Amino acid sequence: MSVSALQNKLLHLKHELKKTAVERDRIGGTAFAERQLIRDSGLLLLFLPKTVGGAEQSWLEILLSVREIASVDSSLAHLYAFQHLILATIQLFGTPVQTERFFLETGQDNLFWGNALNPLDTRTTVVQKSGRIFINGHKSFCSGARDSDRLLISAVDEQGRLLVAGIPSHRQGITICDDWDNIGQRQTDSGSVQFQQVELFADEILSTPGPLGSTFASLRPLIAQLLFCNIYLGIAQGALEEAATFTKTQSRPWFASGVQQVGDDNYILRRYGELSVEIRAAEALTNYAALKLQAAWEQGDNLTTDERGQCALDIAAAKVITTQTGLQVSNKIFDVMGARATTAALRLDRYWRNVRVHTLHDPVDYKLHDLGDWVLNQRFPTPSFYS
Repeated sequence: MSVSALQNKLLHLKHELKKTAVERDRIGGTAFAERQLIRDSGLLLLFLPKTVGGAEQSWLEILLSVREIASVDSSLAHLYAFQHLILATIQLFGTPVQTERFFLETGQDNLFWGNALNPLDTRTTVVQKSGRIFINGHKSFCSGARDSDRLLISAVDEQGRLLVAGIPSHRQGITICDDWDNIGQRQTDSGSVQFQQVELFADEILSTPGPLGSTFASLRPLIAQLLFCNIYLGIAQGALEEAATFTKTQSRPWFASGVQQVGDDNYILRRYGELSVEIRAAEALTNYAALKLQAAWEQGDNLTTDERGQCALDIAAAKVITTQTGLQVSNKIFDVMGARATTAALRLDRYWRNVRVHTLHDPVDYKLHDLGDWVLNQRFPTPSFYS
């Protein structure tokens, strides 16, 4: 897929998602029709190699596409982002044979993956009985599990080790619950999944090198964090764009401004200038981090711990600035739009609600800690599922 073809598909998808974004934010639930639009766009296959029907795009192009979608619908951008994260996880944690099989199935059948990998939720366990493997338990924050074709799952075995596997979403014993009803990211379907005597097969377990089992495999959390950065940045960009449209078409100049058009109010212009600077700075750091991630990815198993550490710091910096920018821009846009913008029907608060909910995924204070630890002590972040 050429860059121009990618852009055309993205523009069309953005246009369609934007049409219904406000109403869908109100009702929440599962965006079945919009998920199908993503399937039909072909964008789910951006990460896959061309040999299995994919587009084989760079991480920069994938991340930019996430950002574009997030500017109009951050819930669907989240699900779209997880598709690429899960496929990368398969390659990083699994064997070449597993990677080839899962990639081929995904490419041939245009599979949409859902997430049930939550390492902090250890209520899901694996037991062996008569030579067979079974999963039991409950998993929370399972984004995109509803309406998915496959699930990436995590569970703890009898020795307390974390296992990660790829399984069909509708295997017997799996119940995907419709229990996500949060103030933001209303259509990520980040509810729970229950497992009752679900059979797991050995060739579905990603055990070589396994979760974070090598320096290269430890890129997985960095990919996740940078995907989140682009969601936050996309939210900020979308909020600013919608605010500018509202200001130009709906806002009135304050009586003391001495101007006839709100676009001539020096205070309004200053505020828009400040917001645009915040976004520009976030864009620069986030794009830089994307290039660093691509360079690390291309190293494969030759990636060194120092190279991984430097990449982690670059992404931590992007995570901090996109978190701050997303929260500030989505809040400050009301200063330049005025009281009319608080009309409930417009749901312009959805930008703040979405970024507020998502940025609670993992505390950004720990990214600041990692950056400070490098400045003072030259210590790289310790690889984990969040750093």
